[in-house]
Amino acid sequence: MILNDILIALSMGLIGAVVFSAIGMVSGTDETATLAPLTLLVVMLGVPPVGVFTFFIAAAVSKHMTHAIPTTLLGIPGDTTAVPLLPEANMLRRLGIPHIALRKAISGAILSAFIAVPVAVGLAAVLAPLGTHITAAAPYVFVIAAVLIGYFSPGRWTSIACIVPFVLLVTAVNALSKNAIGETLSISFFLGIAVGPLIADLLQLGSRTGRAAMPRSGRKVFWLAPEVKDWSGYLPNPAKVLSPRQIALTSAAAGVSSTTFVFSPVATTVLAGELVGSRIKHVYERLTSVMAVKNGTTESTYLAETLIPLVAFGLPLSPVAAGPAAPLFNAPPVYGVDEATGQVNNLHTMMSTWQFLVFGLVGVALAAIVAYPLSMNFARSASLWVMRKVSHEALIGAFAGLIVVISWYEGGAFGVAATLLIAAFAGVTNRLFGMNAGVQFMAYYVAILFVPKVIGLA
Repeated sequence: MILNDILIALSMGLIGAVVFSAIGMVSGTDETATLAPLTLLVVMLGVPPVGVFTFFIAAAVSKHMTHAIPTTLLGIPGDTTAVPLLPEANMLRRLGIPHIALRKAISGAILSAFIAVPVAVGLAAVLAPLGTHITAAAPYVFVIAAVLIGYFSPGRWTSIACIVPFVLLVTAVNALSKNAIGETLSISFFLGIAVGPLIADLLQLGSRTGRAAMPRSGRKVFWLAPEVKDWSGYLPNPAKVLSPRQIALTSAAAGVSSTTFVFSPVATTVLAGELVGSRIKHVYERLTSVMAVKNGTTESTYLAETLIPLVAFGLPLSPVAAGPAAPLFNAPPVYGVDEATGQVNNLHTMMSTWQFLVFGLVGVALAAIVAYPLSMNFARSASLWVMRKVSHEALIGAFAGLIVVISWYEGGAFGVAATLLIAAFAGVTNRLFGMNAGVQFMAYYVAILFVPKVIGLA
């Protein structure tokens, strides 16, 4: 049994590392719209819990290394969490050393990932005794979490105000679903929130006034610096890429950010970069150190926001847990949170703390074996191939097709229609009002857990 779990974890982790090492090199591939649907597909295919978990960890860590390739070499953010890297990446590219920016960023990421897993799992074990009480109070906890995450989102008070109509929309669609197909939906809501920004952009493109408001420019021209390799062998040592001071700063930032699971990863990354940058005067040392710390904080925060709620409570009480990592918590009929009692049936109840620690480190190790040397050795050639051969539109189309298939699987034509309706509302509130996916997922849980209690009390 143990050997079987190990083999499954290794195979699924390897798949996650390879697939998302490639996806991370395509600029603009949002984590929620890519990592979440593929993780959901893995769950629906019946992969055992350790395989699902290792797949997600390896995929997340790999993507947050290779997303630095288009960010540093091309000046285009690989995804949302890569946006804070742009200022330092652009400065280093103007100095003619984008390859140095890339190496510092991904070396900081792999160092932070190995620190984050044991720190986050350890903190989760300390918080676990509170899990029973938090699970019992889940309907009310999600209301508080929705407001808190909304306050720290880009929309702030507008995001909080949008929670009410979003909750009402989910409740109404679920009531229609009960009448139309005899059961409520869950996966369709999740997919709608995940692809909301994409649907909003398509709706804007389909409108004459919307198209007029969108910026247009000519064909972009990118200049790629030549690759310079100053190490021997295939697998470089991150400790030799980073200076001793950078190792200490990155480790400290990773240790602190691995204990947080409420704040936005982007906000935490920016804050860590500002704290480190303000203490270093030398320009080159400051820029390279901030690159390492920022990308490292991206990794550690992402892992902490997944592991702490998952191991301690089994409830998605963080922006990452409610977004890209949501299938680890809620993927009916395999995983879910009982609407009546708030009891959880997901990886939290199916895996032990030691399994989370061991297979979490296995996922990070697989990412280190696949994504790290790939980024260090072939960044320029890989970027060139992606820019010339990979159609961004085709990749988005493939994910759109996957989303239609999964929503049809859950609710047929009604499921697809519900996904598009939720996606349109979620996308518009995201683009116009700054209500990010984390707030929207929390609003979904408020609708399915809190509203029934209110109606019952009424």
